[in-house]
Amino acid sequence: MSFDTLGLNEVVLKAVKDSGYENATDVQTLAIPAAIANKDLMVSARTGSGKTAAFILPALEKILAARGDDSKKREKGKVYGPKILVLAPTRELAMQVAKAAQTYGRFIPGLKVATVLGGMPYPLQIRQLMGPLDILIATPGRLIDHINSGKCVLGNVEMLVLDEADRMLDMGFIDDITMIAGNTPAERQTVMFSATFAGHVGRLAQNLLKDPQRIEVANHTDTHENIEQRLHWADNPHHKDQLLESILALPEMEQAVVFTSTQRDADWLADRLAEIGHSVAPLHGAMPQGKRNRVLQALRSKQVRVLVATDVAARGIDVPTISHVINYGLPMKAEDYVHRIGRTGRAGRQGLAITLGMRDDVSMIRRIQQFTTQTIPVQQIAGLEPKTQEPRIFPPRPAGSFDDRAPRGNFGGRPGFGNKPFRREEGGRPFHGGGKPFSHGSGGQDRGFAPRDDRGFAPQGDNRGFAPREDRGFAPQGDNRGFAPREDRGFAPREDRGFQPRDDRGFAPRAERSFQPAGKPSFGAKPAFGDRRPPSGPRKGGFGR
Repeated sequence: MSFDTLGLNEVVLKAVKDSGYENATDVQTLAIPAAIANKDLMVSARTGSGKTAAFILPALEKILAARGDDSKKREKGKVYGPKILVLAPTRELAMQVAKAAQTYGRFIPGLKVATVLGGMPYPLQIRQLMGPLDILIATPGRLIDHINSGKCVLGNVEMLVLDEADRMLDMGFIDDITMIAGNTPAERQTVMFSATFAGHVGRLAQNLLKDPQRIEVANHTDTHENIEQRLHWADNPHHKDQLLESILALPEMEQAVVFTSTQRDADWLADRLAEIGHSVAPLHGAMPQGKRNRVLQALRSKQVRVLVATDVAARGIDVPTISHVINYGLPMKAEDYVHRIGRTGRAGRQGLAITLGMRDDVSMIRRIQQFTTQTIPVQQIAGLEPKTQEPRIFPPRPAGSFDDRAPRGNFGGRPGFGNKPFRREEGGRPFHGGGKPFSHGSGGQDRGFAPRDDRGFAPQGDNRGFAPREDRGFAPQGDNRGFAPREDRGFAPREDRGFQPRDDRGFAPRAERSFQPAGKPSFGAKPAFGDRRPPSGPRKGGFGR
């Protein structure tokens, strides 16, 4: 649908068209009119679907509508909070949102956009918060600091946006989000973007949103038509490095993001690739914000051809010239794989997502395929084929419940056993539907067993072939069990058991044990254990003494 039909203001529409966009994406077509109508939204859209513009454009419309009222309320020296508050999980994503707000609002006179992020100087952020402000984009942790210090006032917020809400909750920001929302007016509009609204994300949405409209244009099981996925098996880490070098040397590779599992791996791999001649830079959360900004700017200007990044740092990277995404280290969660491959194939371009896996990665690759319900095709590079047998990963289960799956047969592979319902008959035992004879060898209905009543077993009653309990050859439980009473069991009373009294056991009293007093033991004789005395002089004999 064309942007002309979405009800946007002329100045906003002009900025959109100057940016090269004529038609809105699916999520923009559904979300923009509903957001302009001041509805709370729960939106599910995958990475690269244009979701940033889906909430920034309605936010700019709200700012334009409130401009007249603001001019009457403003007083010199008074602190005014933002009209629009956007919360993002990472600094990179927050900076991407701020850039979009400035791009689409560049024709709005006096538009004030501020960012409150960790790793940036406090004085600059405080100066931005003290004056009139239209849009504030923040990460939850740093915003909490300014709220507690009284520098940030959220009493004028008209629209609260939670971008990638599931990711923020995974990072432990649920209490911070609840506290921030509690400082905003109750009549605000709330818009949540999340890959899923199940579990704790759905409970948060119930607490923050009022009669929300649900918009779902894509999910993790959708096929990425413009992204080709591949899986290359490596025998060992050295073989994996050879595969990576071969991929980075391809002439069609314009720019690549290589994902690692840890920050240490990102630094190590970036240094190694730089040694063999690649223009490469690392990007991870332990780097200062200024350095991260310079790395991203170098990536956009194509001064950096290969970016080695971790999952958190790569959130929000929107560079259309990224042609390859390479999973050198696999993610910790299957949904992070979807966000990783979304760094390529943006703005209508084609992308290639390659996973380098070893035998230890089989379980994670299986979880990724089950999460996306898609099989990653296995390919090989000529001259670098794996020498060991490739691990086998079963195809992902089809979507739906267990009842919708294809028949799998029984444990032995014979059809006709594992897929039919069971019912219970009068005796309480499981009975296979149909009641026909089974076949033990061939499966199905002819297993050579007669029906239950004809199997040679008597009905479950008193005629099982066992005599009543009292006639089974066992004596009743009484005094005639064949055991004599306790006093007649052939054991003499304690005093008659052949043991002498304590004093007559053949042990002499302590003083009469023929041991010599301690102090001058004779050769071959040892003092009694309890009567040993330490020597009078210093010990010289060590343990032998």
